Amino acid sequence: MKNEVIVDGWLLGREQRATATGLELIYWLSGANKPRCLIVPEQPWQGFINKADEPRWRTLLAGQSGWELKPITARDFELRPQVALYVYKQSLWQQVRQFAEQQQLPLLEADIRSCDRYLMERYIRGGMAARANDNCIVAAKPANPTHRPKLVSLDIECSRDGILYSIAFYSNADKRVLMIGEPPLQPSADYLHFVADEVALLRATLDWFERFDPDGIIGWAVASFDIALLERRAKAHGLRLSLGRDGSEPRWQGKAGPGRECNICGRLVLDGIEWLRAAFYHFDSFALDNVAFELLGEGKACNDSANRMGEIEHNFHHDKPALAHYNLKDCELVWRIFEKTKLLEFILARGQITGIELDRLGGSVAAFTFRYLPQLHRAGFIAPTLTDTDIAPSPGGYVMDSVPGRFQHVLVLDFKSLYPSIIRSFLIDPMGMVTGAVAPPELQVEGFRGAKFHRHYHCLPAIVTELAQQREQAKLANDKPLSQAIKILMNSFYGVLGAAGCRFHHPHLASSITLRGHQIMKQTRQWIEAEGYRVIYGDTDSTFVHVGDHLSSEQAAVIGPSLVELVNRNWNIELQQLGLTSALELEYESHFSHFFMPTIRGSEKGSKKRYVGAVADGEQLQLTFKGMETVRSDWTPLAREFQQQLYQAWFTHQPIKPLIKALVAQVQAGELDQQLVYKKRLRRHLEEYQANAPHVYAANQANSKLGRNRYRKGSTIRYLITSSGAVAIDDETATPDYFHYIDKQIRPIVEPILALSGDDFDQLLSNQLGLGF
Repeated sequence: MKNEVIVDGWLLGREQRATATGLELIYWLSGANKPRCLIVPEQPWQGFINKADEPRWRTLLAGQSGWELKPITARDFELRPQVALYVYKQSLWQQVRQFAEQQQLPLLEADIRSCDRYLMERYIRGGMAARANDNCIVAAKPANPTHRPKLVSLDIECSRDGILYSIAFYSNADKRVLMIGEPPLQPSADYLHFVADEVALLRATLDWFERFDPDGIIGWAVASFDIALLERRAKAHGLRLSLGRDGSEPRWQGKAGPGRECNICGRLVLDGIEWLRAAFYHFDSFALDNVAFELLGEGKACNDSANRMGEIEHNFHHDKPALAHYNLKDCELVWRIFEKTKLLEFILARGQITGIELDRLGGSVAAFTFRYLPQLHRAGFIAPTLTDTDIAPSPGGYVMDSVPGRFQHVLVLDFKSLYPSIIRSFLIDPMGMVTGAVAPPELQVEGFRGAKFHRHYHCLPAIVTELAQQREQAKLANDKPLSQAIKILMNSFYGVLGAAGCRFHHPHLASSITLRGHQIMKQTRQWIEAEGYRVIYGDTDSTFVHVGDHLSSEQAAVIGPSLVELVNRNWNIELQQLGLTSALELEYESHFSHFFMPTIRGSEKGSKKRYVGAVADGEQLQLTFKGMETVRSDWTPLAREFQQQLYQAWFTHQPIKPLIKALVAQVQAGELDQQLVYKKRLRRHLEEYQANAPHVYAANQANSKLGRNRYRKGSTIRYLITSSGAVAIDDETATPDYFHYIDKQIRPIVEPILALSGDDFDQLLSNQLGLGF
């Protein structure tokens, strides 16, 4: 048609609204040149009913307009024929839902939003290409946009009472700070712009968004703090914080949609803290200063980090350019963290493979549904209704009893994506379990706990295979964000199939994955030990093989690939005999030249999920700690650093007793007080804590002494243990209880090593510690 145009871009948002002629589906796209809002008019609410119930439904709907029952060739999971129901009036749809509930009649897939269904049935995920006429979509298909959505990093500064001082914006298009105050006589930085008061500041912010029109907002706690405070201050002045591209205000929590704290129409809201966690980044603290130092080597533009709020308030009244620099620097740090970690690329890749909203956190169940449902429909099945029925737990991953002790030359062999590989190899699938239950024996694949899967009718194995192939391509192309996004999605499938929040959940599905994993790990161990090697530990998908203390590093390293080849060949043969194709792939992960598996404290039994391994790197050893103190953020720097030194010395056959004695002496002499500080974040309001844990006690004492609410939910408190309890380091007179640190921080680290030689910690230090210890 004459007015038709082709539009493609990233899906920034989707929603639906009722009209007199059905639903209007609304999609916001980030185009390469400008954003577009496209609609699909006159769409129905949709559900599926049992064909046997059709007469009752026709009786209900008789005499009313705006509905249609359409024959389809599909069945539910109880193999009953289905009929599609389409409704074009909201009031009638509400009546339909009530009738189904009251009469206890199945109305399948009625909870799936039409704006989601439209995309998933067309395999549109993340990017869309649409043929549109006057903003109405005529046809749509998947797209893979190459441009990046236009972002802005936002940060605000305010008083301790939440009164706005300034707002900073950092983007490719503009870098500026809007600040309340009179312009100085001398010219200030060109990015600093002054406004008269708080109302003018809010209006200038809205003007900035209208002028620069970003596709998304990034920041640090940007929704829960920055946008929330902007809205509170706007309401206080009787203003609308109309940040939406349609002039709407932010929507919060439930109204924003599942997995989204805040929704701004036509714009993404991306919190750096939550998205780093979603991408599986780990930091001792997710405070911006700490993350910036770890990733970028620099932190906030602040001279007094212990009294940051005091410095902000002082600079607002006495040095506004300094506050502007601090404000903009925070924005810059967030921007550079996103760039350094390729966080936006990860978010876009995740959207492309899952189909869920780009700024939605979590959503593993929704992602599974988005990928699985259209395949299920094409196979002739309708999904079951989501229920709140409790689900029996399935067994967890296989964890073998460990052999404690010190070893040389331990090889770690890992199954690559074990649970997804089990799904592929043994054809585990919700629909496949339905069809397998009624199939003849020759078409069944045995699962666990009575599950049987069909050899030919299944969807999930093909989905996992496609994702695995895409991940291999991403690895070859060094596309780490896409590879990580696919890995997270594939690994979520097991949990989804065992979660009550998923409409496809069933304990037999999850158990057929985990118990098969147990079987695979046990059989793999038998094959390895038949070769004369000792398996000393196994955990979910990893097997630890001791190949012999007498070998050289070169000899030990050769054994790894040979064991991998043996096990993979055996699994191929094993599955061929079952008429299946193996996707199981064991990989040679690492070679620990030194390895230590401690015992459970107070027992001779080997621990689980705790070990230390050392990889030779020239004359140095690269240490790997699993579950030990050095990887725990709630231990002091003293403990974490000393554990590294201790194992370096022990593994290289240096004497460790003098090292231990020297450390204790330094602690008692007060030479290491800076390393005795505990650090912990307050995750709740102080009054919500039932137990008076040390960090809570220290925070309460500090607040009482300082006469203000310095420590609150979200704060990180640094404290010492003294003879009178935990004390925040604000109290410069606090004296550490050195016996506490020796007993609680040093003893647990050294005792597992001393126990191997029959030594005793107290006897070793008897002369140093005195009779009072």
